[in-house]
Amino acid sequence: MARVYLEISFIGYLTSRLSRDLIVAGHQQITQEWWDTRRTQFELYISRIVIDESGAGDEQAAGERLAILRDLPVLQLTPEAVELAKALVTPGAFPQECQEDALHVAVAAVNGMDFLLTWNCRHIANAQIGRVAASICEAEGYQMPVICTPEELTGE
Repeated sequence: MARVYLEISFIGYLTSRLSRDLIVAGHQQITQEWWDTRRTQFELYISRIVIDESGAGDEQAAGERLAILRDLPVLQLTPEAVELAKALVTPGAFPQECQEDALHVAVAAVNGMDFLLTWNCRHIANAQIGRVAASICEAEGYQMPVICTPEELTGE
């Protein structure tokens, strides 16, 4: 089975109250449908970063996010992942203020994930950033996972 790293935005869309924003609500529905129908077709992973981000904010919402994560394997934040994330924070790739986004990609790449599932299209699922990030990963000896939204990882 393909290995999928779940980034925090996926977890947020999965557990949050239905939004009044039609686009966000659509993403939430797609995320829930993916979780209900597709998750068993993949090996799902998270990292300590996802756990920490999930535990922040409103206590009830954090509890719901953490409950979803409870049984998922946790990828370690290795020195190699930290170094790769530092390399990814460069002009053309991840902006300086997006170090955690770079860290998600680095953890997934260092651990050989096939896919990184996200709704963060501003920095993570961004074709321009991804092109530069893939080159950096390759130069550092890693293959960047395919970064996609649940809508794209349908398998149909």
